[in-house]
Amino acid sequence: MPIRVGVVGAGIMGADHIRNLSTTIGGAEVTFVADLDAERAAAAAPPSARITTDPSELINSSEVDAVVVASHDSTHAGLVLECFEAMTPVLCEKPLAPTVLESLEVVAADTDMLAATGASLLSLGFMRRFDPGYVALRQAVQDRVQGEPLIVHCISRNASAAPGTTSESAITNSAIHELDIIPWLLDSPITEVSWQAGKSTRNALAGLRDPAFMTLRAADGTLTTLELYLNAQYGYTTRCEVVSEHGTTALQESALLGIEQQGSRQEQIPADWRPRFADAYRLQLQAWISALMQGEKPTLAGAQDGLNASLVAQAMIQSLHSDGASTKVSYA
Repeated sequence: MPIRVGVVGAGIMGADHIRNLSTTIGGAEVTFVADLDAERAAAAAPPSARITTDPSELINSSEVDAVVVASHDSTHAGLVLECFEAMTPVLCEKPLAPTVLESLEVVAADTDMLAATGASLLSLGFMRRFDPGYVALRQAVQDRVQGEPLIVHCISRNASAAPGTTSESAITNSAIHELDIIPWLLDSPITEVSWQAGKSTRNALAGLRDPAFMTLRAADGTLTTLELYLNAQYGYTTRCEVVSEHGTTALQESALLGIEQQGSRQEQIPADWRPRFADAYRLQLQAWISALMQGEKPTLAGAQDGLNASLVAQAMIQSLHSDGASTKVSYA
């Protein structure tokens, strides 16, 4: 029998999960979709799925074996806790929660669940851990193919920021990917961060300084730089280069199409992150569904990973409000 999945949130990310679960993921069936906008839920849902505007109805439905939470960041912690109460496995999109306090609450509940049942119900959607490029890059770093890693350079650019994006939410919603993937890549936690911004683009709305430049120091001494530019206009790109003692290793740039004509060469760049990380999302969803079918522990990120990223984000926001002062990350 397939795993019957309910999806909360039918926006860009939720609709993409619904499409994947319905067409490319083996062993899954989307049976329920919840969104505050009933028309949006109906447009994203498969013909046989039920729809609702009440996430609680979906979470507690006997027609749902597992839940994907892809709604607004502010709803994540509460919905995950509802899934715990219903004893329903849940895959929550990043971040675990926008604040450390909410993340701590989820981790505490997850710890209680582990103590009571011996299993965690929560998987967290840090999908870059499943991206073939990042997986190969991590293996090269861990094998010390080019000696000890010294510096990591990251660039993350979007065509335009989502409405209402602030400098703070840019950290908790966008930079959060690097705040998770860098310690995963280096196998070393982030201990110190700083945030800087210079001249902002005229395309940035009030409350957002864009682009921003961040540094992250790992416990092993490796320094990471991150340029986050949410209004780059030209499309979506993400880059990561590890500079080591005897060479460099980098993700390859992806393009939708290469065009050569009239003495010029051009590449079409994706408009958003979905084409670039299509494989990562698919592989992550399949790993989650396969583990549920086999009664095994999913290999996705978990509650503690989400809390750790939130703690780094909190330190980064503190640096933002302290004129870029270097800020220690406290895991206590």
